[in-house]
Amino acid sequence: MIDRAALQEKCLRAMDFAAIQLRNLIENHPDYFPMYTQNGQWKHSGEAWTNWCEGFLGGQLWLLYQHTEEDYWREKAEHYSRLVEHRKTDRNVHDLGFLFWSTWRRWYEFTGDESINDVVVEAGQTLAKRFKEKGQYLRSFVADESLFIDIMMNVGIIFYAADETEDEDLFRIAMQHCLTSRRYLVRGDGSTSHEGLFNLETGEFIRQSTHQGWRDDSSWARGLAWSLYGFSTAYRFTGDPRFLQVSQANANFYIENTPDHGVPQNDWEEENPRNPYESSAAAIAASGLINLSRVVGDPALSRYYEAYALQIIDTLTGSQFLAVDTPGWEGILKHGMYHERKGLGVNESVMWGDYFFLEAVSKVLGYE
Repeated sequence: MIDRAALQEKCLRAMDFAAIQLRNLIENHPDYFPMYTQNGQWKHSGEAWTNWCEGFLGGQLWLLYQHTEEDYWREKAEHYSRLVEHRKTDRNVHDLGFLFWSTWRRWYEFTGDESINDVVVEAGQTLAKRFKEKGQYLRSFVADESLFIDIMMNVGIIFYAADETEDEDLFRIAMQHCLTSRRYLVRGDGSTSHEGLFNLETGEFIRQSTHQGWRDDSSWARGLAWSLYGFSTAYRFTGDPRFLQVSQANANFYIENTPDHGVPQNDWEEENPRNPYESSAAAIAASGLINLSRVVGDPALSRYYEAYALQIIDTLTGSQFLAVDTPGWEGILKHGMYHERKGLGVNESVMWGDYFFLEAVSKVLGYE
């Protein structure tokens, strides 16, 4: 059993450390949006693969403002949010939820300014244009025939836009995408596939695939964490019990297949992995499990999911993962993974890992 008071103290120290790291980042590299570190350093020329992380820096700055109420963080959070505003019409990526939910949506929560909310809504409307009627899914950035489990973390912004505008077609698109992802990417044991491929002429599902997992039929940890979190969000917007069931199945698979400390390897099926930890998957799962605990209904299950989330956060706030005792390291959370197959950001800090870690920490501290 985790001592909640002791964990909150660890979380406070983690937020203080994050403030130091983020101040150094934005003052040493102004207006720069990193994705992952190389040897612990943010500024480098490594491959990006795709353009999806720019919201996570602004999101961390909003979380620090929420924690400190200091004008410095408010000013920087607004600035870095404005730097991504033009992406509200970006039709080249499937990641507009990542970009705008963590920045402009948080900004709107602090102000109630409808002009800020309009940006969030437009981003949701833009993302919906990726919908393939044949197949009933939002296409990934890779190709028209490609569906990613990652998109479950972005579809919420379409549900939100549908609610704000009372647009039934937007709701239909978001709903059908979730149902398609549930049917073709989530397996009976609660594990998930990274990608599904479809016949563009007929909409017929062809097969599961992966870009980041160990093999096409294996279980990439971050993808399952996206699913766990994303389906609980879909349940919150719709009340559809099928989505709650998926989130719970994902949670159960995660818990049953991960060591007691709560941090998985990059793919559960990989034998004797060279890299035993994927801390960004753990951070996402921790925040998602707290969300799940709040909507599951059954008090015993709620306590179960929350307790495991707290175990993950307790592990991540220790010095093995938190870079507080690693001189010269510029990120917050060590042992994250971007793309193991491509050798990008392996055993490094990654922007989404740092963001979801701070989000989970903020929930422990009662801000979220």
